[in-house]
Amino acid sequence: MTRAFAWFLSALILLQTFSQELMVLDYQVHKERITELFCVNKAKPQLHCNGKCHLAKQLRKAADAESKAPVGFAKVKYEAVAPLASLVSAPIWWPSVSPQYALPVAAAYAFTPAHSIFHPPSLQV
Repeated sequence: MTRAFAWFLSALILLQTFSQELMVLDYQVHKERITELFCVNKAKPQLHCNGKCHLAKQLRKAADAESKAPVGFAKVKYEAVAPLASLVSAPIWWPSVSPQYALPVAAAYAFTPAHSIFHPPSLQV
């Protein structure tokens, strides 16, 4: 059920996205019928309109409707506020580590590189 709903929504989004292309495809498929029923230049065959006037009206109407559609997203202004260093400080009662239990700087830093895995690519000549 969920999968069918996802396919349905995907199809709706694609139809909305390619609406103008679908109008052109419909014109190409039904060119004779559109020329016969809707062409305003039937009396002037030298123009070779073949219903393109009707297609232009449809595309113009779709473009106007798309441009008049309300925008669904509101513009939001974000402001980043960084705290001042003077406001962020350790309290006076902050416990300190006595030198007896403090680690030496060399022992606090441990790095074991894995050269067998992380290395630049070798050139195969």
